[in-house]
Amino acid sequence: MTTAGRTDPDGPVLVTGAAGGQQGSTGRHVVRILLERGRSVRALVHHEDERAAALAKLGAEVVVGDLREIQDTRRAMRGVRSAYFTYPVTDGLLEATGAFAAAAREEGVQRVVETSQLAADPDAGTPRMRQHWVSEQVFDWAGVGAVHLRAAVFFENLDFLLRAGGEGSELRMPLGPGGTVLPLVAGEDVARVAAGLLGHPRAEPPGSVVLLVGEVLTVGQVVQTYSGFGPRHVRYVDVPPKTWRRQAEAIYRDEHTVDHLDHLWALFRAIDAHHELYHVTPTIETLGGRLPIRLADFVAGG
Repeated sequence: MTTAGRTDPDGPVLVTGAAGGQQGSTGRHVVRILLERGRSVRALVHHEDERAAALAKLGAEVVVGDLREIQDTRRAMRGVRSAYFTYPVTDGLLEATGAFAAAAREEGVQRVVETSQLAADPDAGTPRMRQHWVSEQVFDWAGVGAVHLRAAVFFENLDFLLRAGGEGSELRMPLGPGGTVLPLVAGEDVARVAAGLLGHPRAEPPGSVVLLVGEVLTVGQVVQTYSGFGPRHVRYVDVPPKTWRRQAEAIYRDEHTVDHLDHLWALFRAIDAHHELYHVTPTIETLGGRLPIRLADFVAGG
């Protein structure tokens, strides 16, 4: 454990996923934003590495542990009244949820903000979305003031796939025609909403479920946006699902991740462009404090 020495009358905010990764890095953004706003932060990381050292340098108290391990989670939760929970797209979500919810209830935590998925539902089209719905229920049952941020597809995920294939010039995905529509959001916008709810303990969300969509674009518009910056021309390649899955297994090296994305792309191919979830949500501005980041701004800044 690395202690930054910052004091806070409301106690530290516990932030998981604080080291960041390839799936939006919302935890890392939440740490930075809360520290900038004067809150003390306890950052839970899985490994003590250069990313953990960077968090400590920012002023966070860094704790190393495994979210699935109740002893680690209880230790991280001590003295906490609000917490941010996120878990990567890999095995262990429900195990981590159970440990985190139990530790939060035991400690008397008053608010847990957790990142879920836009279409989380018991009848959702991917196993991961169904798991997220179960995770939401567990947090609700724990009575820890849970707020569920149901987020669209992160810009960062598209960016990762673009850089992973075709040397940044091809977006190789099994999404059918270029007119297929994607609901999108910047990881930083999700983090700003989370920080808005966590940084002000008495801030009230519009409900226990908050939908977060920052922009709705067709696949064609996505590649046009990327082509608008720098000398490269980005094109979309509609890869057959079986081919994409083989390529994705080599890229992600995680069967859970590939299985979720395989089902997700199939959903997007099948969903009508006028789906009820395909609209920009005002909560990003009202809770996050600014208009949603657009993909063009994300690409220009990257």
